[in-house]
Amino acid sequence: MTLFVIRLWRQLRYGRPIVVVSGLPRSGTSMAMKMLEAGGMEIVTDGEREADEDNPRGYYEDERVKDLANTRDKTWLKASRGRAVKVISFLLKDLPPNLNYKVILMRRDLAEVLASQRKMLDRRGESDETPDDRMMELWQDQLWRVNYLLRKSPQFEWIEIDYGEALRDPAAAATRIASLVDGLDERAMASVVDPALYRNRAAP
Repeated sequence: MTLFVIRLWRQLRYGRPIVVVSGLPRSGTSMAMKMLEAGGMEIVTDGEREADEDNPRGYYEDERVKDLANTRDKTWLKASRGRAVKVISFLLKDLPPNLNYKVILMRRDLAEVLASQRKMLDRRGESDETPDDRMMELWQDQLWRVNYLLRKSPQFEWIEIDYGEALRDPAAAATRIASLVDGLDERAMASVVDPALYRNRAAP
């Protein structure tokens, strides 16, 4: 069967897709969720994690996502069809295959991710003993696995959005997201992107 036929069959069988925003920590996933919300999409969040200095516009998370790898009961995801959920890249493999997903995978320069992660931990008085070079290797391996999963699994349609490019040209990022997710207000999406939040661009 062609990809078009497979996706049509899956949609008839499993219903509307869940829009999943994913990526490594500190890669712009919260910004993408805010864009979707501004564009008119209902988002799934429990509001437990409040906005702070590291994410002044909010985290847009749902605690149930953290249990995807450890629980068999994922029925709550069915109620999320047609809405947007934030799922860290490591947990994409734990999404049940009997649903459809449109994934917005946020990418960011790994040196910037590392710098942002380290500064966030410093502000919280926490530490990570993993050496920087080892952390980069782990992230590179994880991203390779995620890309392989998205390419090979029929439940996923996906695009990549570069965080830095989205901040430099929000309109282009909004158009690209709208190419995956129908019915969004591109102008409203672009309007909520704040280039002033582009911090920690290089590892210290």
